[in-house]
Amino acid sequence: MANTTSAKKMVRKIERRTAVNKSRRSRVRTFLRRVEEAITSGDKSAAEAAFKSAQPELHRAVTKGVYHKKTVSRKLSRLSSRIKSLAA
Repeated sequence: MANTTSAKKMVRKIERRTAVNKSRRSRVRTFLRRVEEAITSGDKSAAEAAFKSAQPELHRAVTKGVYHKKTVSRKLSRLSSRIKSLAA
């Protein structure tokens, strides 16, 4: 357990930061799940709409430090190719 005042303060800061990052990660996962559901249903227009709304959320997560830039790039690339392969 933390002994010094500064260590106790860091514990409080880390808890707050963890809560914020957890909510951001959860929000991103929700957007990704919507895209996944649209893809599995086979509805290309719904998948494209969900993908369009998910893109800024994923990029925002990168700027906030929740995800790495290349991780998000890879996820978007794979989702995009899956949407393109859907029958129109």
